[in-house]
Amino acid sequence: MIASPQFISPEEYLQLEAQSAIKHEYRDGEIYAMPGANDAHVTIAGNIFALLRGHVRGTGCRVFISDMKARIEARNCYYYPDVMVTCDPRDQQNETFKQFPRLIVEVLSDSTEAFDRGDKFADYQLLESLEEYVLINTRHQRVECFRRNEAGLWVLQYYTPDTETFHLASLNFTDTISALYEDVVINEGKIE
Repeated sequence: MIASPQFISPEEYLQLEAQSAIKHEYRDGEIYAMPGANDAHVTIAGNIFALLRGHVRGTGCRVFISDMKARIEARNCYYYPDVMVTCDPRDQQNETFKQFPRLIVEVLSDSTEAFDRGDKFADYQLLESLEEYVLINTRHQRVECFRRNEAGLWVLQYYTPDTETFHLASLNFTDTISALYEDVVINEGKIE
């Protein structure tokens, strides 16, 4: 990810982003062009979106896929999570970003994995509404769920084909690893 050479305000960013042909994330005055995604990334993001959309239908929660920004006001950031779920009515007030997500999912790619695990996760942790942060691997079947416990600490739970299912506690949702990775092909064969 390469930053723009000049500082811009959040307001300028939102104006530029509304007219831009490509997406950019914003972090404290700098904008970063979003890299393109591969087949596995897009398929996994689509699968988790479809699974969650059906689950939250009629609950007041809404699922958003990669074109909706998450606003982290405490860090002066706007990010594009791969999938985000908000159940907070305050998020209906803005059409271009959400500030109160309950769940954020990032599908890992080589170019963004370190950032998704590091600074971006640290920024997301400042969202008081966030209960769960999920990282989905594209190289092999592994789901990492970071959950905020009652003490405010983030606790990790892994899911792999050995567990057969994965659970998202923030939405009381369980499904199979095979459904999450359905139709995912890596290079010359199915994902490992």
